[in-house]
Amino acid sequence: MRGNPPDPGFIADLEFLENRDLDLSVRLGAMLAFNALLITIGTHPVSASPGAPLSLDAVSQPLLTLASLVGLLPLVLSCWYVLSAMLLGEEFDADDMDGEALRTRLYAAFIRSIDAQARLLTRAIHATIAGGILTAAVWVAILWTRMG
Repeated sequence: MRGNPPDPGFIADLEFLENRDLDLSVRLGAMLAFNALLITIGTHPVSASPGAPLSLDAVSQPLLTLASLVGLLPLVLSCWYVLSAMLLGEEFDADDMDGEALRTRLYAAFIRSIDAQARLLTRAIHATIAGGILTAAVWVAILWTRMG
């Protein structure tokens, strides 16, 4: 791998991929933190003190309680997507390879990993949006029943 110096184009491409990988890592970390915040917010109706505007009583309001918990499922799914993306690596079989072939294989593995992480991040974002919408809808339903 280090025997022959790679050409400047390869180095430039690798630096671009490293920056893209760092960007994805930051986005994945932010997404995981955001999901944790949304999950904490989403559990509020179930864990709120009785009498609070968004509190639920599981015995007398089972449907809203279940709806509130179901709204958390897409957020949990989003966390799973993010963690799966974070655990992806650039693994490849390098037996009987050296020089340019090894560099090409490393480059291909790196691209595959970044593409897979980007796809999982997109899925995580969609699941987070769905979970946020469901949670907001349940909150509106809770407030509607409290005001009505």
